[in-house]
Amino acid sequence: MQKGRMKGNAQRGHRLSNGTFGIKSLDANFVTARQIEAARIAATRYMKREGSLWIKIFPDKPITKKPLEVRMGKGKGAVEYWAAVVKPGRILFEIGGVPFDVAKEALRLAAQKLPVKTKFIVARDYQA
Repeated sequence: MQKGRMKGNAQRGHRLSNGTFGIKSLDANFVTARQIEAARIAATRYMKREGSLWIKIFPDKPITKKPLEVRMGKGKGAVEYWAAVVKPGRILFEIGGVPFDVAKEALRLAAQKLPVKTKFIVARDYQA
C-alpha cells in the first residue's frame, strides 16, 4: 500500500449513522490502532458501560519502519504499526443511549487521546 497524500475532506463517513452524538475530525492525520483503543477505553469507562459506542474508523494501513542503524536497500522494513487515515470531516466515534452531558464528557475524554482536533456533534433529530 502506498503512502498517499491526505488532501481534501472526507468523502464518506461524514454523517452520524448509528448514534445520537459523535466527534468529527477537523484536520488530517494518521490515527494508530493504539490511539483508537485508548480513546475507546476512556469513553466506555466514563459511560460506565451504559449506552453504545461505535468506532467509525478502522486501522487498515500498515506503517513500516526499518530498524535503527540499518544500511539503505535490502527491501522494505517490517510493519511497525497499523493506522487509519483520517481526513477533515470524518466521524471518528459515535455514542447513543446516554444523556447529552454524559456523551459530551465521554467524547471529550476520548478526543484527548487522539492526534487530531475534533468537534462534538449532535444528530439533527435529537430532542433535549
